[in-house]
Amino acid sequence: MTLPLEGLRVVEFAHMVMGPSCGLVLADLGAEVIKVEPLEGDNTRRLMGAGAGFYAMFNRNKKSLALDLKNPEGREVALRLIDRADAMTENFRPGALDKMGFGYEALRKRNPRLVYCTMKGFLSGPYEHRPALDEVVQMMGGLAYMTGLPDRPLRVGSSVNDIMGGMFAAIGILAALRERERTGEGQLVRSALYENTAFLVAQHVAQLAITGEEPPPMAVKQPAWGVYDIFPTKDGDRLFVGVVTDTQWEVFCREFGADALAADARLKTNALRVRAREWLLPALQEILRRYTRADLEAKLESIGLPFAPITRPRDLVEDPHLNAGGMVETMDPRGYGFKVPGLPLELAGKRLPLRNQPPKVSQDARELLASLGYAAEQIERLFADKVVAAPA
Repeated sequence: MTLPLEGLRVVEFAHMVMGPSCGLVLADLGAEVIKVEPLEGDNTRRLMGAGAGFYAMFNRNKKSLALDLKNPEGREVALRLIDRADAMTENFRPGALDKMGFGYEALRKRNPRLVYCTMKGFLSGPYEHRPALDEVVQMMGGLAYMTGLPDRPLRVGSSVNDIMGGMFAAIGILAALRERERTGEGQLVRSALYENTAFLVAQHVAQLAITGEEPPPMAVKQPAWGVYDIFPTKDGDRLFVGVVTDTQWEVFCREFGADALAADARLKTNALRVRAREWLLPALQEILRRYTRADLEAKLESIGLPFAPITRPRDLVEDPHLNAGGMVETMDPRGYGFKVPGLPLELAGKRLPLRNQPPKVSQDARELLASLGYAAEQIERLFADKVVAAPA
């Protein structure tokens, strides 16, 4: 399968989630993404707890080169790599790479065609020098408020801003590369967590402007649809069911034998059903509780109504739809093999393949150094002098 970004070289100075997720998108689409790491490897490799899956999830299809950037020879290796790159990405604290000579202004003089993407907590403005984390911006951007209860903000159950910030960075890089086709020059691209959060919450800002009413958190909101809830089933399980159009309401009532509800003038439109939720939902619970979860799923699928089981992340591993082509095998550097979802795209009717496992520390050092013009004896000396980490 020919991939759209084949021939594109990206040098990645990134760790944790935001920067690596940008590189993941580009790598899955075919770019050669070279992960530049410290000699001992990216600290993300060694995270446990909630961060244990970060490295394995966000670093497939990449190459690794571990350098001592404090050593002049190590910096020279990195600079040669950047000289031959189309794009560079980084998500270190503000100013960190500038102090080492890897800031945008310094690198554009060496490689005017370079697209330099920096991913930070904030874009330009009063907050731009602040450090940030996903949880920080979820709190200050309104997302935690909209997710939790009115008196208890709650972060979303995923590194959603880190991942989306990386996605927007990848979009910005592709736009800058397209612009380079016209101008011949690269440019600086910036992506940020806080502005990403504001983008996610903007629908609620618009709602306030249009309705004049401040949106309550999603946990206590009045839904836009009369039937849009989690219902208990006969076997003690639960199922989300949505009936979002008047036609779907007619189908629901007909297929579930709810003739009285179908004839009730108080339920003729969705707007009326929203106002009737206080007494309508208990009536629907009685109807749906007659079915086991499996039987209810089968019935709803056969009649074309939206539904969803309440699953946990572990359930995705055996999901038949994902396993039909959307799961990829990966290997954690500590030796754990497992499946994770691939990039949620199809190109020409095909999912994007796994080409390479997340790399071991400096796995591709020999190949990359040779491509930069280093002779075999020079490469071995760089290893011996611990300028570059030798492949394990």
